[in-house]
Amino acid sequence: MVFFYRTLLIALGSFLVLLPVLGQQNNTKLITGDFQNVKFEQFVREIEANSTYRFYYDPALMDTIKVNLQVQGKPLPVVLEQALKPINFTFAIDQENQVYITKGRAIELNLPANFFTPGQAGAVIAQNNVINTNTAEPERPRTRSTSELKLYEIGNSRSANGSGKATIAGHLRDIKSGEAVIGASIYIEAPLIGGTSDQFGYYSLTLPVGRHEVKIKGVGIKNTRRQIMLHSDGKLEIEVEEDITNLKEVVIEAEKDKNVAGMQMGLEKLDIKTLKQVPTAFGETDILRVILTLPGVKSVGEGSTGMNVRGGATDQNLILFNDATIYNPSHLFGFFSAFNPDVLKTVELYKSAIPAKYGGRLSSVLEISTRDGNKKQFAGSGGIGLLTSRLTLEGPIVKDKTSFIIGGRTTYSDWILKQLPNSTLRQSEASFYDVNAHITHEINDKNTIYATGYQSQDKFKLGTDTAFQYMNRNASLKWKHIFNNKLYGVLTGAHSIFNYNITSDKHESTASKLTYGINQSNVQADFNFFLNPTHTIDFGASTILYQVSPGSQTPLGSKSLIAPNILSNEKGQESALYISDLINISPRIAVQLGVRYSMYKALGPKDVFEYTSGLSRNESSIIDTTHYKNGEVMATYHGPEYRASIKYILTDNSSVKASFNRMRQYIHMLSNTASMSPTDIWKLSDRYIRPQIGDQYAIGYYRNLRSNTIETSVETYYKSMRDFVDYKNGATLILNHHIETDVINAEGKAYGVELMVKKLTGKINGWASYTYSRTLVRVNTALASDMVNDGKYYPSNFDKPHDFTLIGNYRFSRRFSTSLNATYSTGRPITLPLAKYEIGGAQRVYYSQRNEYRVPDYFRMDFAMNIEGNHKVRKLSHSSWSLSVYNLTGRKNPYSVYFKTENGKINGYKLSIFGQPIPTVTYNFKF
Repeated sequence: MVFFYRTLLIALGSFLVLLPVLGQQNNTKLITGDFQNVKFEQFVREIEANSTYRFYYDPALMDTIKVNLQVQGKPLPVVLEQALKPINFTFAIDQENQVYITKGRAIELNLPANFFTPGQAGAVIAQNNVINTNTAEPERPRTRSTSELKLYEIGNSRSANGSGKATIAGHLRDIKSGEAVIGASIYIEAPLIGGTSDQFGYYSLTLPVGRHEVKIKGVGIKNTRRQIMLHSDGKLEIEVEEDITNLKEVVIEAEKDKNVAGMQMGLEKLDIKTLKQVPTAFGETDILRVILTLPGVKSVGEGSTGMNVRGGATDQNLILFNDATIYNPSHLFGFFSAFNPDVLKTVELYKSAIPAKYGGRLSSVLEISTRDGNKKQFAGSGGIGLLTSRLTLEGPIVKDKTSFIIGGRTTYSDWILKQLPNSTLRQSEASFYDVNAHITHEINDKNTIYATGYQSQDKFKLGTDTAFQYMNRNASLKWKHIFNNKLYGVLTGAHSIFNYNITSDKHESTASKLTYGINQSNVQADFNFFLNPTHTIDFGASTILYQVSPGSQTPLGSKSLIAPNILSNEKGQESALYISDLINISPRIAVQLGVRYSMYKALGPKDVFEYTSGLSRNESSIIDTTHYKNGEVMATYHGPEYRASIKYILTDNSSVKASFNRMRQYIHMLSNTASMSPTDIWKLSDRYIRPQIGDQYAIGYYRNLRSNTIETSVETYYKSMRDFVDYKNGATLILNHHIETDVINAEGKAYGVELMVKKLTGKINGWASYTYSRTLVRVNTALASDMVNDGKYYPSNFDKPHDFTLIGNYRFSRRFSTSLNATYSTGRPITLPLAKYEIGGAQRVYYSQRNEYRVPDYFRMDFAMNIEGNHKVRKLSHSSWSLSVYNLTGRKNPYSVYFKTENGKINGYKLSIFGQPIPTVTYNFKF
């Protein structure tokens, strides 16, 4: 009896052990087929089509293998053993009927218990190494090595036919913050197919169906890869880790393709971390100051943030802050930029080959984008300096879906002025603040909303003199919709306001307030269509409504005798359509062709003066006035803007590129100063002031040296411009009811060559640039009275032929580094008084030809030390100190030269903004 029960228990136990196997065999279809001299790929395809099995193997190893079998109702393990044993290949089948073919030894599908210590890098927490991403779910939190070893199935394997191509798309995001990763390269090596993540971190690749290793490289992130099995169109959301190394070993890896193999030329992309290493005045990280160190970018002098890009005026630069236009990008008359570096994500300057989606300016586009905010956890950063402080907060509103970032800056210079012994300075004011707020909300995997708000305000007053106040206010709202893996669109609405007022109350009888304002509302729709690996098409449309209050002067106080003087408002509408196609003709040759067609209407209400034909426009030649009703068209301008560029890769380390673009500009800046000022006036094109038109030709050679650790480039350009605004001698620009009588349309040309050398790795890194350029202007009209310099070319206000800049950083350790900035440039042109004479008993001054002379050359050197705290990961906050000296040599660089009549003599004076070294210290923190 004991023997009976023992035998029964053994039989029952054996049955229970075999039950899962039997159940699996019953649920698995037996294999039947005649496989006579068929390729292994076809053999696998037929089995997958008639069963639930899915095969994974290296096609390169199996492309010559053929199968000779005839089977009838046999289990797959038996069939594979017969097919693979003669060629020394083995197989393994997991619980989900996934088959892995390997050469030699079979792979182990299950690891022993506690094979890895839980929580350590490399720990594998699942038995199945295959993830199906057909549902487009994002990666689960896991270690980097685990993500790289996993196999991601993309698309529907049942609908795949094993051949053809499919498109994979998704987003690249930071694993800690959820921020979009911009400009990273995503590619496969065999065949070489790749792309880059855009401003939203979005990418799209069309690849051959099958097994691939997708590699990801980018600035500031660790290189990584993903193993995919591509069946059909699908999504793969990728999370990457930040590379916190301070020596930037990976930068060249990521930037190599952009410098040599990238399509864009004349593009300068700034890394925020690098920006913070460049020493600037008062210790405040200044984006625009660093931009001025780039080749082809200049300013008229110190204390000015107005940019002159490749011979263009300051008003010929389109400055976008999250797609909202910024009209004055500076604080305190140019001593500080208007952008808080802690909230920024990317800064890109287009000098040539400007994409077709941008228009409205002749010279450049400066695109500034904010970060989306941390989607994972609450964080903050800030800094305390001698004159300014800043604070930025960010975090999730709904984790992994909705995030915010808000940042603010202010100055306490008002408090400092009150502590000074000088009575005039104690009565002075100098203050500013700016606030940024940005919210990102991911509705679902196809729809995302981005909202941004920005406001800044400045006040300045010297003693009891005139008080200046000006303000920027911007808002933008974006909706991004993904139609499919190949097409997505972004609908943007934005509103921008800039205004200023100048009050003078020193004398009650002449107390007055002068105001000016401009605002614009714009809507834009942009679409990106990844047609196939050889064609990427961008297209869209936009419209802008401009409304300008040209100026008004009103009495201030009841005792003022000033009569009100108010100019009538201006209104205009600018619209455009564009399309562009990036064509990859071969791995070495690519062409981008595009056209933008812009249209502009000057709108009423407005009273327009009529002048005598054939005479110079002035008050005495006014013969009539035409009234235009509200919305009535006063003038219309339109025309195409062509974009074309070509790239040819000479070798793996060198390439040449060429481009042409035509731009149209319908808005002009009128200024009585050489540099950008908050009191500048923006004027719309109308019946008399025509839109500006500019053509630029550029060609460049690019080469990487010493295993891609050094980047070099040489670009040369020629630009022609016509119908930009210049001024008659003695022009009045403020509160002029007939401004067309004091301005004239001019033409110009600019040409130059730019050399750049970058070293972005190692303890010593930085860049050096040299630019030789000329910018010439000519006013040659049919009326001799309106000519300037007898109709001959003369240097523009910002013609500075030679410009050299050196930015060098040396890192002694991970915690201590130094930076050196040196710059030299030719002095800018000026017009000088040469003599004085008498006519009718009155003394007059005889001046030279316009801009015939120059101020002395400019030279400056700055130095900074950056001291960081320890790099412990688990720490309440991280901090650093920045100590810098601006104008280390104390050189009194001339900003301008001016003349005064004193005791019957004309005396000349030189004005310097910073005539001595300026030391500063800033404490930065992050939590």
